[in-house]
Amino acid sequence: MEQIRLLVVEDDGDWLRGLTAYLSREQDFRIAATAATREEAEQAVREAGFDVALVDIMMHGAAEGIGLAQLICQTTSARVVMLTSLQEKEMIFDAYKVGAIDYLVKSDFGMIPAAVRAAYAKESPMNAYVAGQMREEFKRLRQLEQNYRIKEIRDKITPSELQVLRMIDEGHTQSDIADKLYLSLRTIKVHVGNVLKKLGGSTSKEAARQARELGLFGEEKKE
Repeated sequence: MEQIRLLVVEDDGDWLRGLTAYLSREQDFRIAATAATREEAEQAVREAGFDVALVDIMMHGAAEGIGLAQLICQTTSARVVMLTSLQEKEMIFDAYKVGAIDYLVKSDFGMIPAAVRAAYAKESPMNAYVAGQMREEFKRLRQLEQNYRIKEIRDKITPSELQVLRMIDEGHTQSDIADKLYLSLRTIKVHVGNVLKKLGGSTSKEAARQARELGLFGEEKKE
């Protein structure tokens, strides 16, 4: 029977012994090395005698497991499964960014054998909790990007230009806007020209649509 060689990295001695004993019961597993410190783990990585690494994220009070996972992924062909007692989306995101293919909470130790086999077969699915956390993180990043874009535009556009844009979005012509604001048509055209230069749109309606989709008109009404 082909055996999967395991590297187990865990700084808690009781957990390391318990996990090693638990995994040793699986006939297709062989504990190739264990490590309780970063130095021991790095030595095991240099020897590269394992197929799957189970790596604890938090070691000695720091997230050293992230760096170890990156080292393993960059210097060996082994697959990395992260183990932790934390369910923090920042940790999950960092683990996947450096190349880990699965993330398990230690209390779910019964899932570890299946996760190891899936990792070895390069078939690791993303579990539902992790997938949800990843979606939340990407949603947060998209919102940050949009907030930055809104601030960037608001810093460029004057209140008068934004008012003109809003009225264009409402369907008013430039002549209508000039009459309603008691301004010359030339002034309105200057505002529109400035907006197109700042936003890069090809038409005033396109620029107005962009501003509406970013929520700028709502912010304008609050002021």
